[in-house]
Amino acid sequence: MADTIHRPAGSGTSILGTRVVRTEDPELLTGAATYVNDLDLPGKMHAAFARSEAAHAVLQAVHVDDAQAVPGVVAVFTAAELGVAPHHGFVTVHPDFARPPLADGVVRFAGEAIAIVIGETVAAAEDGAAAVWAEYDPLPVVTDPETAFAADAPIIFPAHGSNQAVVSTDPEGVDLDGEDSDVVVVRGRYVNQRMAVVPMEPNSAAAVPGDDGRLTFYASTQMPHGLRDQLAGALAMESADVHVIAPRVGGGFGGKPGIIVEYSAVAAAARHLGRAVTWTPSRSDDLVAQPHSRGQIQYAELGCRPDGTFTGLRVRLVGDGGACPGIGAFLPPGTKRMSHGTYRFPEIQFDVAVAVTNTTPMGAYRGAGRPEATALLERLVDQAAHELDIDPIELRRRNFLADESFPFQTLTGLTYDTGAYTTSLDVAAEAIGYADLRREQAERRERGDRLALGIGVAAYVEITAGGGSGEFGAVEVHDDGSATVRAGTFSHGQGHQTAFAMLVSDQTGIPVDRIRLVDGDTDLVPRGGGTGGSRSLQLAGSAVHNATTVVVDKARRLAAHLLEAAEADVVVDTAAGTVGVAGVPARALAWAELAQRAGEAPASVLDGGLAAEVQFDQGDSTFPFGTHIAAVEVDLDTGLARVVRHVAVDDCGTVINPLLVEGQQHGGVAAGIGQALYEEVRHDPDGNPLTATLVDYGIPTAAELPSFDVRSTETPTPLNPLGAKGIGEAATIGSTPAVQNAVIDALAHLGVRHLDLPCTPERVWQAIRAAEAGAPPDPWREPPAVFDALRAGESVDEASVSAAEGI
Repeated sequence: MADTIHRPAGSGTSILGTRVVRTEDPELLTGAATYVNDLDLPGKMHAAFARSEAAHAVLQAVHVDDAQAVPGVVAVFTAAELGVAPHHGFVTVHPDFARPPLADGVVRFAGEAIAIVIGETVAAAEDGAAAVWAEYDPLPVVTDPETAFAADAPIIFPAHGSNQAVVSTDPEGVDLDGEDSDVVVVRGRYVNQRMAVVPMEPNSAAAVPGDDGRLTFYASTQMPHGLRDQLAGALAMESADVHVIAPRVGGGFGGKPGIIVEYSAVAAAARHLGRAVTWTPSRSDDLVAQPHSRGQIQYAELGCRPDGTFTGLRVRLVGDGGACPGIGAFLPPGTKRMSHGTYRFPEIQFDVAVAVTNTTPMGAYRGAGRPEATALLERLVDQAAHELDIDPIELRRRNFLADESFPFQTLTGLTYDTGAYTTSLDVAAEAIGYADLRREQAERRERGDRLALGIGVAAYVEITAGGGSGEFGAVEVHDDGSATVRAGTFSHGQGHQTAFAMLVSDQTGIPVDRIRLVDGDTDLVPRGGGTGGSRSLQLAGSAVHNATTVVVDKARRLAAHLLEAAEADVVVDTAAGTVGVAGVPARALAWAELAQRAGEAPASVLDGGLAAEVQFDQGDSTFPFGTHIAAVEVDLDTGLARVVRHVAVDDCGTVINPLLVEGQQHGGVAAGIGQALYEEVRHDPDGNPLTATLVDYGIPTAAELPSFDVRSTETPTPLNPLGAKGIGEAATIGSTPAVQNAVIDALAHLGVRHLDLPCTPERVWQAIRAAEAGAPPDPWREPPAVFDALRAGESVDEASVSAAEGI
């Protein structure tokens, strides 16, 4: 079911706000789309990586003779032969954490690459990688971020001197009790578990060295221009000598923002051999080596007066940076920045300590720091609602920021642009029939039903376009009347071609299916920030909109010249797709004729043809928001939790195409439910991955999910001409705590106040048994002593935090 609250459509003729079917889908559905693994590159060879079996060890020797003897193996490179210096990824956390493409001297997590094998076939490369073996001198292993901060913990980077990756502390002084002895302080230790990204297409690349020394690099990436510059830096090349092309990409979700060490290894191997090399890992390889995300332990405290008014928030957050910390280490500070949430807080104290561990390095996943902020806030608020005996919806209403408070300056340094938090809450409550569900819940409990009903609420606000507010867009009209859009963002499933074409069509009348998008090619698009942080429509869309305005103005000048009319009298008839004299249809020119006759006009009338390039700068981030409400049934005998209804009300500002918004909402809710109930990356105490296949790592399918009820409210932002905010991550942010709260709510009458994610049947069953025995799990324990020791710690690089929010 879908129900969108539309903005007024002006004259009623605009294509914007209508349900235009995606024009990019036929190619995808018929299998005609080309992905990296489909590329037909002359003489291409295949790469496979041999990976460390140890989580932490001195790498004494890597033996490659057996691999070189495998039929079809062309070459085997270790760190010494590859010759690429250690480098950083998307951002630099600390110089000490630079990572060699192939382990050199020491391995720091199970799955770190120790050699790259090049074969004439995929089978030869994989057989060769399996034949590589190494001698290890084991070192102590630490996989838990809290343990990593212990005084006797092994130091994973001895030159760094500690396991501190990122530290941020606030001055002490938040008094949750205040002067009111009646204040209740609600406390919880919440685990936001480590997750794998699991895109449909694994992280994939192909490198083609040219005779002129130039490198063409194909990648399954979200940010082609950033990758070009990062790859050039890693290979000691000039950016102009690296050409990055991103063909179709089967999902990124934050996990493919830029360079990874496998990319630089593949590129270096291709340059050594002078032939094309392509790499597409197995699913197991991707689960072990592609950066994971989330991985937070949150010690959260909320002060509440008896009427539910919040007196303050205090959080001490332990983050997991994994080995060789990169972008993922800056996500916990991003969580801190979003901790003001949708509420009025007099004070916030938020300390962050991110540790180095012997596990897969941490990166970004859908929401990248914002879901974790919403999860801790919405768990606290629901826990407070139970302890204060105030309805969860009513408690939120009493503490929401008022509509008239926007733009709002948060205590964590952000400025919310617009908001109407109560509106989305009311729409969600009405849509799901909240009062009726509460009555049904009470009736089931009174009957003693073993199938318990839980209702979970989550209100959220997030940041989009957080990693940079500028973007490139261009529009050109051709002699046949078609148009081409070029954009610095890159589509990997979001529907950019359709959305950008709608923006051009809205001003020109050129049919959507005659407008082509060019993106993902650093030679064809001069610059761009790529796609991440839900930035594409508001930034690139605004650039395309503004470029189209320039083209329309050019067309009006040209038509006035050709028709010998006053420019003020010339208008665009978008219904007819013509430009001509107002009220005189016979004196109008089609776009094709205008483009064909552009050369007849002097430069004073038309310079550069019917084309325009624009750099749009929004100036600041936007802040989408919404409310999700989930209804869950929990079997009290087995612990199985099942989502029976889920209502998502998300506000992304102006809705350009409801169909695209609903698609993002559906995908986001599915991802959020996955985290709430199924997904978790686990390691044993020795650092061995226990979830290296999809047999062990559970992601939901359609069979585990209900039909979603997705709706939109519209609160436009003034920061861009479209009034648009991001939508790609919103539903993930709202859905996870809604479902988690629903599962806990189903058990609340037993005294259960918290369950860590994911709410698996085993975890739920154990909580039920403990509660029925009179000992429900306690959601609190004292935070580790590391925060006292770090009180005078170094501050966080805010630019890097902003970059993290941008993916």
